[in-house]
Amino acid sequence: MSDSHVPHVTVAEVPDPLPADWLVLDVREPHEWAAGHVESALHIPLGQLPLHVGELDPQRPLLVVCHLGQRSARATAWLTSIGHHAVNLDGGMDAWEAAGRPVVT
Repeated sequence: MSDSHVPHVTVAEVPDPLPADWLVLDVREPHEWAAGHVESALHIPLGQLPLHVGELDPQRPLLVVCHLGQRSARATAWLTSIGHHAVNLDGGMDAWEAAGRPVVT
């Protein structure tokens, strides 16, 4: 599946504040997470996602993020293929921070 077929949004398209029913799923590595992440995000590194997918509600909208958007695109493609409502954040956390959105460490 190419990235062009992966559901995606830009930071500008993400409501501010995030809707209460959305879950931000951060698929970066632990050191990236520690450097800064979206408040209330759930951290599951991409390599561990298949082991923890059962912890995710397939009906809950997921905003999937990584550093630049490539790993999260892979996660989003997989999640949508198994029935989850997921969208990839174009540009990842770099775009999030560049847009002035809040980050916690």
